[in-house]
Amino acid sequence: MQVDAKPHILEDEIGLKLIAPPNDWQQRPDMKFTKRLRASIVARARFIEDLIIEQSKQGISQYVILGAGLDTFAQRRPDIASRFQIYEIDQAGTLAWKQQRLIELDFGVPEYLHFVPVNFETSSWREQLLKAGFDTSKPAVAACTGVSLYLTKEAISSTLSQIAALATGSRLAMTFYLPMELLDEEDKPMQEIAEKGARESGTPMVSFFTPDEILNLAREAGFKDAKTISTKDMEHYYFGNRTDNLLPASGEVFLLATT
Repeated sequence: MQVDAKPHILEDEIGLKLIAPPNDWQQRPDMKFTKRLRASIVARARFIEDLIIEQSKQGISQYVILGAGLDTFAQRRPDIASRFQIYEIDQAGTLAWKQQRLIELDFGVPEYLHFVPVNFETSSWREQLLKAGFDTSKPAVAACTGVSLYLTKEAISSTLSQIAALATGSRLAMTFYLPMELLDEEDKPMQEIAEKGARESGTPMVSFFTPDEILNLAREAGFKDAKTISTKDMEHYYFGNRTDNLLPASGEVFLLATT
C-alpha cells in the first residue's frame, strides 16, 4: 500500500502496526528486490480472502488457518470474520507474541477468534483444534499458505489426510512451491537467495512439487475434487490492466480441494 499503485490487491495496514518495524525497514535488501515475491504474497492473501467471503455466503461457519502467522483477516474484516469461528494454528511463541500485540494495540481478541498452538512436525494439529472447540460435524474452510515449503512430504501428506477427513463440503486452499527448473528465469536468482537465507536461519526449504505431484497428493489424501491455481491464473484474477508492471513471481501454486 505504501509503494504500489492503486488499485491495491489487498488493503492491510494492521499487519504493519503489529510488526512495528524500524523506520528504515524498506531499505533492507530483502525489501528492495522482492517486488514479484511481494505481489505473490498479497495475491495469495487476497485469494484466500475472496474464498472465505464466498464460503460465508454458502453457510460455512468455521475457518482454520494452518500456519496463521500474522494473519489479520479477523481484525480487518470483522463484518465477515464474525460469521465464523476462526482457528489460527501456529507455533506457540508466534501466537503468544501476536496475542500480546493485539492487546497492546487495543484490537483485543474477539470471542470468535481462537489461537491453537501446535508444532506441525511433532504433534497433532487436529487434536489441538478439537480441544479449541472445533465442530467436526460441520464443514470448514482450511487455508495454508507459505508453509508447505518448510514441511517434509510426510508431514504434508498427513496434514492433507487430516483435512480430507473433515466434514463433507469442506474446502482447502494450500500453497505449494515449484521446483527450481519450473520457475521463470527471472525468478531463479531470487529463489536461490531465499533458499540460502532459509538454510542459514535454520528453517530450510525442503519440499517442492510439480502441479501433477500436488494433485496426486490430494487424491491420495482422499479429496473428492482438486485443482491447481497457477501464477498465470493469479495474474488473470488480480493483475490485469495495471500500469505499474506489478506481477507475481512464478514459483507458487495453489491447491484448491473439496472433501
